[in-house]
Amino acid sequence: MPNETPFATVSRIMLDRWLATGAENAVEPSVVFAPVLDQLSIKIRLTVFRVNGDDPLQWEMKAIRQSGFTSRVLNINQLFADCRIGDFKDRRYMEDAVIPRLREVVRSQQPRMELVKTKLMGLSLGYDRILLPQKNSKGSEWIISSSYARFLLTRPRHDANLDVEDEAITQLLIEGATAKEIAATLGLSHRTVEHRLSRLKDRMGARNTVHLVAMLMATHLDRSGD
Repeated sequence: MPNETPFATVSRIMLDRWLATGAENAVEPSVVFAPVLDQLSIKIRLTVFRVNGDDPLQWEMKAIRQSGFTSRVLNINQLFADCRIGDFKDRRYMEDAVIPRLREVVRSQQPRMELVKTKLMGLSLGYDRILLPQKNSKGSEWIISSSYARFLLTRPRHDANLDVEDEAITQLLIEGATAKEIAATLGLSHRTVEHRLSRLKDRMGARNTVHLVAMLMATHLDRSGD
């Protein structure tokens, strides 16, 4: 399809394959993901969760394709090494951003696509994700998870009490992004970004956006040696 992103293409192909499977003749996950392995871009991860019993902490995750997405502050591939969910280093991330959705798709045996904005090891993280549970009349035994990284941002160094989206907006602003670019990166409307920027300016006493950036950068530099 024209203008389709690599992740949208991968998701569409896997969804088509998933739709062709049946609950009475349960298949292995490779039947669904095999056609996309040569189409995974550097920012796309592909993981299979094995559903072992009713406790998600006992479910196992195995990387089929690691991401080439890198960060100076966090080794993503090392963090997401094959393990039980209960052994993952950031339990809160799993409990907030992963386990509820895995439970949901296992229960419904229906796919889910979403933009996830959450925290990982204290950093603001955003990614597109598709979850595809096995169709199985006896209960899903696996879930395919594919994700496309949008941002991984360090916490802005100031005292304002910000949520994930505000932290992402301020970090991208410091990096020189326009409100329109921030909106596209975070999956927000331009109006929402402008509203949040206006609220940040009021909170920090900034006269305009340029002043806000200067204040954020000054505070960041003042604390960079902490």
